[in-house]
Amino acid sequence: MKYIHSLIRCGLGLLMAFAFLTACNDFEQFTTDKGAVLSFSSDSIQFDTVITTVGSSTRMLKVYNRNDRGIRITRAWLEQGSATSFRVNVDGVFLAPTSGASASGLEVPGSDSLMVFAEVTVPERNQNEPFELSDRLFFQLESGVVQSVVLHATGQDAYMWHGKVIRQDTTLQAGRPYVIYDSLSVEPGARLTLAAGVQLYFHDQANLLVRGSLVSEGTLEAPVVLRGDRTDRLFDYLPYDNTPSRWGGVRLFAESFGNTLRYTDIHSASYGIQCDSSAMDNVKLVLENSILHNIGGDGLKAVNCLISVGNTQISNTLGHCVYLIGGNSEFVHCTLAQFYPWESVRGQALYLSDNYFSATVPLQKAHFYNCLITGYGEDVLLGSLNEKEQKYDYLFRNSLLNTPAVTDDARYAGCVFEGEREEDCCIREKGFVLFDTRNYLYDFAPDSCSAALQLADTVYTLRYPFDRNGVSRLGGKRPAAGCYEYVPRKK
Repeated sequence: MKYIHSLIRCGLGLLMAFAFLTACNDFEQFTTDKGAVLSFSSDSIQFDTVITTVGSSTRMLKVYNRNDRGIRITRAWLEQGSATSFRVNVDGVFLAPTSGASASGLEVPGSDSLMVFAEVTVPERNQNEPFELSDRLFFQLESGVVQSVVLHATGQDAYMWHGKVIRQDTTLQAGRPYVIYDSLSVEPGARLTLAAGVQLYFHDQANLLVRGSLVSEGTLEAPVVLRGDRTDRLFDYLPYDNTPSRWGGVRLFAESFGNTLRYTDIHSASYGIQCDSSAMDNVKLVLENSILHNIGGDGLKAVNCLISVGNTQISNTLGHCVYLIGGNSEFVHCTLAQFYPWESVRGQALYLSDNYFSATVPLQKAHFYNCLITGYGEDVLLGSLNEKEQKYDYLFRNSLLNTPAVTDDARYAGCVFEGEREEDCCIREKGFVLFDTRNYLYDFAPDSCSAALQLADTVYTLRYPFDRNGVSRLGGKRPAAGCYEYVPRKK
């Protein structure tokens, strides 16, 4: 029995000694050396443009202790205290306004780190111009050293529209953007005019639904922009604005006529412009000097419509860049570029059809003058036309086409086929000025080696003497096919 008691006493002694040593080690692992400081994954927490009154996404900062011993943070606080617009959480502790946006008693063990999460809701200022907002997050160490990082955001006031319906002629002026929730509708008999510089930011799945008419009066210097309302980033290098399907798209219903869009940038939508079947005795759509880019469906889809498209870029769509089902259409100096990067199975640059839900829709006319039609595949110009019963009127003239060469058909007059020029020209994606598939940045102007150079017919160029960027096409040499002229790059 004495032996057992001795073992118990010995065990208790060992436990006490271990606890004492652990306590000593715990005390010794934290340092008050002024040279032992924190390091940060960044010297600031940056927010992209934030719409006022709408909370931002969450940004993250990592705080490192690269020393062998731990560091105690006696206090962490925001400089503006409870008046700040920023919300910060440090290692799971919220810097609450009720505490003056501060916290104490934080520890970072040696060779360890902690996380900082930050958000911001920018208050409205009732002004058109963007404005800056900042604060500073401080860390006071047990050694007395004080370190800090900057929090910075750009605020933008906006008009917030929920289920807005246009019932009479209305003109929107440039200034602060319009943020559209639950779609924007134009009723029959009403006209919505978008003045130069107007920006419409559409929330997820919101659309522009037109039963009346839409007139977009953008200019080269002040284009009209239709885009998603996410102004933050998916990754540090990738804004949401560079990704597709951020919002719905523009739909022109059957009763909608007289739609004119000039210098209009429609991007990152689920579909670009959809033109519903209409009477053919009235113009459905005139689209000029515009861009439809990075679309999660068809770029321009027209069913049995009378449309005219000039000097316009339609590019990178999961569906077809241009999908024509019957109707009467004309394209002059357009670039149709099918390089959708998000899926390996994608539509065509151009698809012609005479069939819509098993009904025959005759293709009355589809003419393409001075166009550049290309994409990743070896044939991005396809169709499903029943020409055994009817000879349809489609024509390509003085255009660069990424499709197998056609040598005996008058409907391909003066055209160049990319496959035939592969040995002496850069073709497909190699023929453009900028093709950055990591950051999803593109410039579809032709490079110096492109087969599109000096290909256009000047007769049709006179309708668009300046390219989409305002560069003259009448400088002496024959202009390039597509909506952009070649411009030598500065060395």
